[in-house]
Amino acid sequence: MQLIWLRSDLRQHDNTALTAAAERGPTVAVYLLSPEQWQEHDDAPCKVDFWLRNLRKLSKTLGELNIPLLIRSAPHWDQAPAVLLELCRDLQVEAVHVNEEYGVHESRRDAAVARALQAEGIAFHSYLDQLLFKPGSVLTKTGTYFQVFSQFRKVCYERLHRSMPSLIKAPSAQAPLNIASDPVPDSIKGFPTPGQALRNLWPAGETEAQRRLDTFADVQIDYYKSERDFPAKPGTSQLSAYLAAGVISPRQCLHAALQSNQGEFESGKVGAVTWINELLWREFYKHILVGYPRVSRHRAFRPETEALAWRDAPQELAAWQEARTGLPIIDAAMRQLLETGWMHNRLRMVVAMFLTKNLLIDWREGERFFMRHLIDGDLAANNGGWQWSASTGTDAAPYFRIFNPISQSEKFDSEGLFIKHWLPELAGLNKKEVHNPASAGGLFGVADYPPPIVNLSTSRERALTAFKNLPSRASVGEGHE
Repeated sequence: MQLIWLRSDLRQHDNTALTAAAERGPTVAVYLLSPEQWQEHDDAPCKVDFWLRNLRKLSKTLGELNIPLLIRSAPHWDQAPAVLLELCRDLQVEAVHVNEEYGVHESRRDAAVARALQAEGIAFHSYLDQLLFKPGSVLTKTGTYFQVFSQFRKVCYERLHRSMPSLIKAPSAQAPLNIASDPVPDSIKGFPTPGQALRNLWPAGETEAQRRLDTFADVQIDYYKSERDFPAKPGTSQLSAYLAAGVISPRQCLHAALQSNQGEFESGKVGAVTWINELLWREFYKHILVGYPRVSRHRAFRPETEALAWRDAPQELAAWQEARTGLPIIDAAMRQLLETGWMHNRLRMVVAMFLTKNLLIDWREGERFFMRHLIDGDLAANNGGWQWSASTGTDAAPYFRIFNPISQSEKFDSEGLFIKHWLPELAGLNKKEVHNPASAGGLFGVADYPPPIVNLSTSRERALTAFKNLPSRASVGEGHE
């Protein structure tokens, strides 16, 4: 008997471990519910709900292949070895198959499970699946992990020219086993079920993920470069939640983009090239997670920035979290996050820079808040984005480049459509005033809308001073863990 242990790979097609297991003999699938671990990782209730909904769909499609899906409980990953070992004994499993996951806790969990199984003569096979390239295989000439995206991308391009990762054939139906699938729970204690409006925005299942990918590749990808920065336009693929849960694979995304661009990834349609670059950014941040484990441990990528004098400003942090900053583009973006479990990528940078530069609040506060609300929460991408914005990370924005939320708003939401959608209280303002209601005159600005909690120019100077006062990198040393 073969066992596929499903994690962030909730799909039947192009699933390396699933196909490998099925090729070796009768296969059973298992999923572990680990609510204590999820809470430790700040996984959002809407994300956990999304996993459960996708599991339900997957259970049905696996059922058509006669592969039963079992659900087991290992509240904390420390319990995973014992739980899986017991299951393997019960079913007389010869080998367990998994797709690799990255991050310190994930690696430790898998190593512990492999040791426990191998001690009992059960094989443990892990496969490259959620990335195009194995971490450790894309390195600098001196054999270290890249710290700069453009150099990383160049090597990825060279590798793609030599060989393109191929799609894995889905398994065929097997002979029925005398094992019933377990019901997938509707909810998990500690993770309240989100409202139906949010769930409707993110239908579960591979069919939906594939539909989104096809629609994007057929229609939208040509305009991706020109429209992706405008939050009021449907310029992005809306696939991030499906990629994070593994309902679709980066290989499937890459193949769809190449197909729309006559097989080219460096030339041809600029929209397709730009989107493939975004897939490589996702790849880059996962490689960083493996190469520099300190980022998995809430540490800054640039050690010298650990000395930054972040402000303890709970009321300002709360205003940012609750969309009450008095800066419309920030508040509209935060409302989008709170209500949909997702935020437009351009706005993720804008709100992150506002928190870390204008409010000078530690990026880790923002990173945690995002993880607790994002349906597409992904440690590598979220941490990478936050550290980029805070100028503490790889390839970071230079500390003196601080987005001005008002000018970002005027540039990327010039008509105020996005703002007015999420802040209907500002619907009466004209397209000039809507970006900065405080300048609209009137003694008290706009009724029902707060004045800005911070002066953008003086807070910018405060941030510049804090960064200038950091010790130089040389004196800190490039401490690698």
